[in-house]
Amino acid sequence: MAVTDLGKKVFFLYPPSVIRDEMIGRLLDQEYEVYMLKDIRMCEPLLRSHPESLVFVNIDVGMSEPEWEQWIRKTMETPETAGIGIGIVTYNSDEALQRKYLMEIGIPCGFIKLKLGLDESTRILLTTLRANEAKGRRKYVRANCSNDTLSAINLREGPIKSSGKLLDISIVGFSCILDPDPAFQKNTILHDVQLKLRASLIRTKVVVFGMREHEGRTVYVMLFAEPHTQTSREKIRNFIQLTLQSEIELEVNSMKTVKQEETT
Repeated sequence: MAVTDLGKKVFFLYPPSVIRDEMIGRLLDQEYEVYMLKDIRMCEPLLRSHPESLVFVNIDVGMSEPEWEQWIRKTMETPETAGIGIGIVTYNSDEALQRKYLMEIGIPCGFIKLKLGLDESTRILLTTLRANEAKGRRKYVRANCSNDTLSAINLREGPIKSSGKLLDISIVGFSCILDPDPAFQKNTILHDVQLKLRASLIRTKVVVFGMREHEGRTVYVMLFAEPHTQTSREKIRNFIQLTLQSEIELEVNSMKTVKQEETT
């Protein structure tokens, strides 16, 4: 399976508050894999590591506009990052500035004027993401929970009680390892399942979709068997975003450690 079949990472570099507080949630609702980056030094190694990702740069902060132009040109011309899709988000509505980035420099992901308002800016951004096939063939964003020590699953089904570790989660289901292993069969319905998603708790009903072996343990793949309430949906969405963000920061820190070891 090609990397792009799983979708593309969408980075926002120095995102303004309207993107952090409002637009990110709307993009998650449409199943885009979104990350926020607050430091250009954090961005550069990630773009090299994920050369088919998209990055939307807020040119209003971080550097002067000429410095942003230089950085964008360099990113587009460097072989390791030439495949990156670059777009701009800004409150600057200067038509000449827009023409420069779109026509002269040729950024592929648009010049989004935030002054147009949240709804219009979101519509333009979603159109851009679809045009750049950011979702790939993936239907749902799945967050890796394997490094999260604050999340867990507890369940009760008749005389069976078990708890365990979440491995990943999406809005439609999750996978986990249970201890003790209850030896559930495929299509078993579990009526009393509690998910601890960091500070949030969700009680739900699930169905065992399948099993696989991993390092001598049974990994259960569970699907939610009833519609989410608005509250539970928001809790899962928020947890997915926090987990995605934590994983990308862990990746950056790992890159820093490797670089330091290479230097020494």
